[in-house]
Amino acid sequence: MNDGDEQLLRGRVYGCDHDDPAPGPRPHQTYAVLVGGPLDGLLLDITGWRPEEIEDGVALMTGLGRWPGGRALYDPRPDEPRPTSGPGVVCRFHYSGDTP
Repeated sequence: MNDGDEQLLRGRVYGCDHDDPAPGPRPHQTYAVLVGGPLDGLLLDITGWRPEEIEDGVALMTGLGRWPGGRALYDPRPDEPRPTSGPGVVCRFHYSGDTP
């Protein structure tokens, strides 16, 4: 990924279309910021997720990872605080690898 791609992704919500006129966070939603890997800087909407769902982390589809059409794996770190409530960015999910 080049610097232009990185700037394009930063502050956008995962799953928004690349041509969405408002790709940023929405009021009253809760987000985790993705740290590292191919989706670095994107926000993941975790509104309504249960604590155990957050602990499980995520496997997000992306064409930017090691395998085109594969998934990038992101998890919360055990030593970081967990969200108590939203809205806004309440936690971070860190890149842990790719899977086909």
